[in-house]
Amino acid sequence: MKSDRLLSILLLLQTRGLVPATELAERFEVSVRTIYRDIEALSASGVPVYAERGRHGGIALLPGFRTDVTGLTADEARALFVLAAEGAHAALGLDAALGSALRKVMAALPEPHRPAAELTSRRILVDPVRWMSGPQPAVDVAELHEAVFADRRLRLSYRHSGTSDPRTYTVDPYGLVVKAGVWYLVADRDGVPRLFRADRVRRATLADEAVVRRPGVELADLWDELRRQVEERPGRVRLRVRVHRSRLDLFVRLHGGALTGEPRPEELRPEKGGEWLRAELAVDSVEWARALLSFGPNVEVLSPPEARDVLLRHAAAVVELYGDAGTP
Repeated sequence: MKSDRLLSILLLLQTRGLVPATELAERFEVSVRTIYRDIEALSASGVPVYAERGRHGGIALLPGFRTDVTGLTADEARALFVLAAEGAHAALGLDAALGSALRKVMAALPEPHRPAAELTSRRILVDPVRWMSGPQPAVDVAELHEAVFADRRLRLSYRHSGTSDPRTYTVDPYGLVVKAGVWYLVADRDGVPRLFRADRVRRATLADEAVVRRPGVELADLWDELRRQVEERPGRVRLRVRVHRSRLDLFVRLHGGALTGEPRPEELRPEKGGEWLRAELAVDSVEWARALLSFGPNVEVLSPPEARDVLLRHAAAVVELYGDAGTP
């Protein structure tokens, strides 16, 4: 609706300052001519808005103009109060500020919307931590948070997965992303986008040099690129397994991301009444098969033979450890 667009333009100009008309048109999916008509409508309603012509021109509000906008819809008011418990705000040291901000928003809401917003905060809760993910290590995200706003390069002492000794990198940070309770630093290393898990950062110090970011590249664009690389990365090894139906739900929940397709009933043993299903997993190496030991006899690796050897070796080590019943 035009009224919603006018309000959104006003808020954007109030926040950003000078904004090109072409950017406004692209953001609101209308023509530049429509944007100029909207500016005329704002001006006619008493908003001190003006347009600057030229290559570096745009649309802006007169300096010092502010407006208290309370034109939120009921759904918009409710959406503001659906918040994560013990999540991003607490990790950044902003939980107290968030509570204060929400109290101010509640006071500014139109009276009819306040009960629904308050009820939403009591009835809807978002917990970003996955089940059975275990206790999360202490992560000083606040330090990284300050670093990404300093617009300077960052020197990291970083421990990669599977290694004990950290390595040192100089990176150009774009920002922080939290996914399923895990924080990541998104940064360029030698001009190439990389992901760094915050809980593997041993030390982070600001360098003297200014950050070097690629023109036109935003955090959301980089995250989308890196996320797809992780999710679409083909496994180098295909494990073919058989899973007992009694453990199928747990198997899919834990390892569904590695499945190449839906598990299918085992055709070679119909006399078993469909107790077993065949599945294929795409994984990085045969050593990954160790993750299936927790299923005991309810998951059997059928191929490749190297993966079976991995399981045999580790199972033998467990038997050796617990085989002597007389050992205290």
